[in-house]
Amino acid sequence: MSVDQRVRALIAAGDPRAAATEAIRELGPSVFGYLRSILRDEEDAADAFSHFAEDLWRGIEGFRGEASFRTWAYKIAWCAAMHVRSDAWRRRGRRFETGEASRLAEDIRTRSVIRDEQRRRALDRIRGSLTAEEQTLLFLRLDQELEWADVAEVLSAEGAPVEPAALRKRYERLKERLAERLREEGLAE
Repeated sequence: MSVDQRVRALIAAGDPRAAATEAIRELGPSVFGYLRSILRDEEDAADAFSHFAEDLWRGIEGFRGEASFRTWAYKIAWCAAMHVRSDAWRRRGRRFETGEASRLAEDIRTRSVIRDEQRRRALDRIRGSLTAEEQTLLFLRLDQELEWADVAEVLSAEGAPVEPAALRKRYERLKERLAERLREEGLAE
């Protein structure tokens, strides 16, 4: 049974707490990796992950099933990352109240495995040259294997609707740029 099916079943059974726990445990490591890759700062990623976990925990009962649960969760993560990057959020600067979701988020974050440092630094340099939107496009399409319509849904969260066909074109141009950078860094032939 997929995480989507398990979460939907727990929500339908009237156990949103168990559904949120299942979702954060299953999706947490990849969401944290995504946040770390687009924010390029461990503390910012931890803050965004905590924000993500709290929002997912509070909002899970409102999940309407219009997209897959995984898509819905990444939409929350994208919004959390954008909130962390915004000046208004930083000025407010309050820490989340410690709760069950925050403890779970911290547990998952500390269990995340750190990749080989030299390779990570090279990849971070390449990622650093990308916009948050480009990073999200690559992460959701390649790492999470989301459909183009789902990627467009996530990237439409904070602005005008994004067309899947336009994303495919941007993706092809981005792949060409990245292939060249990987060759320059000695990470690809």
